[in-house]
Amino acid sequence: MVFMKAQNPRRTTVMAGPWLLWQVVHRSRQLFAASDEVQTLYSAFYRFQCNYATTVTDAQVCNRNENEKAKWLTLPPFTATVNGAALGRELAGVKMDVKENSTNTMTALKWVQRCCPELPKSLVQKLFRLRQVRRDSSNVKEQRPKRVSAKESMNVGDRIFLPITVQKFPSEKVVDYPSSEEERKFVHSLELYKDPEIIVVNKPPGMPVQGGIGIKRSLDELAAKYMRHEHSEAPRLVHRLDRDCSGLLVMGRTQISASALHSIFREKTFDSQNEDLESKKRILQKKYWALVIGCPRRSGGIISAPLGKLVLDNGKSERITIMSDVRAPSAQYAVTEYRIIGSSEKGYTWLELSPFTGRKHQLRVHCAEALGTPIVGDYKYGWQAHRKLKHLPSPTSVLNLGVEIPRQKPDPFNLCLGNGSISDKQPHLHLHCKEMVLPNISLALQRAQVVSDADLVDVESIKLVAPLPFHMQKSWDCLSS
Repeated sequence: MVFMKAQNPRRTTVMAGPWLLWQVVHRSRQLFAASDEVQTLYSAFYRFQCNYATTVTDAQVCNRNENEKAKWLTLPPFTATVNGAALGRELAGVKMDVKENSTNTMTALKWVQRCCPELPKSLVQKLFRLRQVRRDSSNVKEQRPKRVSAKESMNVGDRIFLPITVQKFPSEKVVDYPSSEEERKFVHSLELYKDPEIIVVNKPPGMPVQGGIGIKRSLDELAAKYMRHEHSEAPRLVHRLDRDCSGLLVMGRTQISASALHSIFREKTFDSQNEDLESKKRILQKKYWALVIGCPRRSGGIISAPLGKLVLDNGKSERITIMSDVRAPSAQYAVTEYRIIGSSEKGYTWLELSPFTGRKHQLRVHCAEALGTPIVGDYKYGWQAHRKLKHLPSPTSVLNLGVEIPRQKPDPFNLCLGNGSISDKQPHLHLHCKEMVLPNISLALQRAQVVSDADLVDVESIKLVAPLPFHMQKSWDCLSS
């Protein structure tokens, strides 16, 4: 057997060492099958080859795992949380299913959105749609994470992996107005109540609750900017107030508390359809004050009149009205309790309104169409009554009738808070959410986190009261003088 001398032995050894030895031994085994030396040499080389292959394979796997981890953004492991929606339904007195409890069934999509709130929702949904999201399951020993769909449930300890490129993706574009100390003081002056789970403000009239087309500044945007108070999450809306309406507005400071509150407000509307409204204890109570034109025939009662939407001007505008046909597809069940607080010889009446349901423009339509007494400043549903309205002069003396007279606040948002009473040419809407009773969400969450099947029936309630806005207090003084 003749061996050719290599011109570059080092290069030959590095590039073709194992392969060249295999060729030599294999041919030697064929030529000298009976030779013990050759068989021994072949066995030694075989062991060397297996050891070499195993070593190379392990190194390649380690390098591959490290490279793969470098390509993924690892989210924190999933931990069990309270199901806010189920907690809210339980507080609202809704009978729970046997399978439903306070433990949250978290999907992969919701967990990603909770861990990465700065990522646009459209991007997160696209990642799931393109199957680019991985999960490392805690109860299955897997070498590599597997693909996960958006609706798959998370188990305690599961980790989610996102492509590392999401860090370079721009977050949702939000118009960030420069901070102002005057704005910050004004927004903080609206706060009436705050605990670790909720924050309650006294919304001023004229300020929109939520942003939209043609709206530059809204209360939810201002809350996210000035009302975090060292919280990582911005306050979330759980119900609405009309732009021109004022009074109590509740926001959840966490996603769980917001889900619980939203469920309570929602169940309040749907539960009223099947229960005895007079005998049932309402877990959520709201009381509005309104100044109306005229006087109802009765001193109090319950209005049960379904509401529906009418489209006008070829779809350019719409209004809510009482539906004569209860079976109409657009008819919505609506109930309001009212009582007279005080009446005046000048043609005005103060009403206390308690909505059992939460329909759009419910109180305004029930006052205008059911009682025949439109609310002062409601030109949408009481234009004809305002045409005959006589304006009253400003009171010569201020009467304090057990209510603290609010001082006129600074107005950095040009809301015209200094006028709008019945002594002005064009009064503002006189509808104010004055009182509210709701469960103590913070206490309920503490109980649910300690004991999964905790009894939440006896959770104490919180009573909130918002003082009248400046224009309504001025109208009160006008009618009382």
